[in-house]
Amino acid sequence: MNWLRHPRLRQCAQALAQGAVLAYPTEAVWGLGCDPFNQLAVNQIIAIKKRDADKGLILVAADISQFDFLLHDLSREQYAKLQASWPGHTTWLVPHQRRIPAQLSGKFSTIALRVSAHPLVNALCQLYGGPIVSTSANPQGKPPARSALKVRCYFKNDIVIAPSAPATEAAPSKIFDLVSGKQLR
Repeated sequence: MNWLRHPRLRQCAQALAQGAVLAYPTEAVWGLGCDPFNQLAVNQIIAIKKRDADKGLILVAADISQFDFLLHDLSREQYAKLQASWPGHTTWLVPHQRRIPAQLSGKFSTIALRVSAHPLVNALCQLYGGPIVSTSANPQGKPPARSALKVRCYFKNDIVIAPSAPATEAAPSKIFDLVSGKQLR
């Protein structure tokens, strides 16, 4: 399927640009996303998930260039690590140098970044024209949603729901700290 031409996915990208919170399938579970620079939308995600704002959020993109504003001062070795693992099922904690709103990073000096290989997520970020927030679609303490129906059960009509697409992975992405190299999940 060519997701870039899918009319509902185009509508979802437009909804993101207008401040909507969107539920969409990711590599393993359904995620919630929004424009990372729309404070009201980010606050809505934090509120409907009942998530501690200090935890921070993940940003997902279609390609590494969508993160250029955060990566231009990395060492060649650090940049090469990111390039070697993306697109893929790996999330990296990258120093943000205060180039993002504080509500995205929570209490941390890093931001979690992933370039997705999932065809729908990749197309969504291309259509939107930049990275979006990506956090599991579940209230804090509940299992992540693995279907659009479960998303609707959790969040009723508070969100826009993207078309379904099959999962490509069984488990959430691995998370690594770019500076230390340590695996956190």
